[in-house]
Order: sequence, then structure tokens, then C-alpha cells
Amino acid sequence: MKGIKEKSAGFRAEFKKFVMRGNVIDLAVGVIIGGAFATITNSLVNDVLMPFIGLFIGGIDFSTWSFTIPAIFAGAEPAVINIGLFIQAVVNFLIMAFVIFLIVKAINRLHRKEEAAPPPPPEPSKEELLLAEIRDLLKEQNK
Repeated sequence: MKGIKEKSAGFRAEFKKFVMRGNVIDLAVGVIIGGAFATITNSLVNDVLMPFIGLFIGGIDFSTWSFTIPAIFAGAEPAVINIGLFIQAVVNFLIMAFVIFLIVKAINRLHRKEEAAPPPPPEPSKEELLLAEIRDLLKEQNK
């Protein structure tokens, strides 16, 4: 019985260590923000862009744009292909991919700026200068 409690305590400690690592918490925050961003993007596509695009192609409402494939077997339901919803999903994906591309590009630019200017090397100490002078004098004497 004692071994089970020790294993359970070890498992809980290991799980706590795993959950409290920075990467896991950062990932959780990213997923939550991504979900909120997806909601905003869905609204932009469904409520703003698609009706606007629909005006230019003859007033088509993309959310109802579909076609039906009749049932082949008796008693089966016909299949409805919602092509408009698919187009909305593709536009939504393209917008999200473009925004993520811009974010990654900005982060890469920041990293390049940090890497571009390395700190200057430190000045040599008095001892290093003196040793270099002694080395140079010894080289001259050996020639």
C-alpha cells in the first residue's frame, strides 16, 4: 500500500512540474488567444467579406450556396454539398494564414535586429597587453 502512495505522489509531482513549465503555459495562452482570434476572423469572413463579395457576383449568399445530389438507394437521404460554406472556410483560412505570416515575419525581423549588432569585444586587460608585448619582443629576439 505504501508503494502506491509513493508512486502517486511522484506522479503528481512530475505532472505538476510538467504543467508549470513555461512552454506548456505559453502554449495554453496561445491556444486561448488563437481561439479568440478565430472567432474574430470567422465574423470578419462571414459577416463582412462574404456579403461584400456576394454583391459583386450578383447578390449570391455564400452561406446558402449548395447543390444536392439525389439519393441513389431507396430510402436514403439526398446529399447536400455546401460549397458556399467551404468557400467561406477557405477565405477564413487564407486570412488567418496571412495574419500568422505577418506575425512570424515581424518576429523574425526583431530577431535579426538583435543578432545584427553583436556587442563589441572587451578591451584587453593591462596584463594581456603586457604579455602580448613580451611575446612580440621574444619573437624579435629569436629571429
